[in-house]
Amino acid sequence: MNTLTSERVRSVLGRLRAGERSGLGALAAAGKEMAARAGDRVPYDLPVPEMVDLFAELPIPVTEKTGRLLYLLARFAKARTVVEFGTSFGVSAIHLASAVRDNGGGRVIGTELHPAKAAAARENLAEAGLADLTEIREGDALVTLRQLPPEVDLLLIDGFPSVQLEVLRVVEPNLRPGAMVVADGVPGGGEVLRAYREYVRAPENGYASVEIPLGDRLEVSVRVG
Repeated sequence: MNTLTSERVRSVLGRLRAGERSGLGALAAAGKEMAARAGDRVPYDLPVPEMVDLFAELPIPVTEKTGRLLYLLARFAKARTVVEFGTSFGVSAIHLASAVRDNGGGRVIGTELHPAKAAAARENLAEAGLADLTEIREGDALVTLRQLPPEVDLLLIDGFPSVQLEVLRVVEPNLRPGAMVVADGVPGGGEVLRAYREYVRAPENGYASVEIPLGDRLEVSVRVG
């Protein structure tokens, strides 16, 4: 048995997944409102305050398969220091912290803009028995992630698409050689994510990168330069 399959972790993830399923209608309604506000613009390119207003109470977790992949990648990388942009209610942080526990311990630093979500994530991580491995910072990731340990083993980018590249650039000086960067996509978000993908796929920027057709498509990159 590993930490991810422990009864305590499975119980919390099961509760969060059930809440996610019950909120699908509200999530769809928020998506329609986002498209209406955007008009001719790309919906996910709305200003961050508007996005926060639309999705403040809604869980937007990674899929179950993506969560398991995150656990596997973190185990494979022997990750001890993990950074996450876009913690929401803590589903992905639970997967990552489970891997860090099984790697021998370390720290998962998450950041969440919405105070209620940040508080809920801390509670969920504590209920899963992972509070000792996690630190959830509250506020704008471009500020909260300026101070990090010198060597980050894995970065998960799962927040608002319009600032994904900016977040990567903030964390980039702390990525160790061989560090993994995983960016989760959004439904129909190809255009707004183009700048990020072009950046990590350009060899001169120091990454090797590939798209994985899982969930809303993941961009998995390794720091090689």
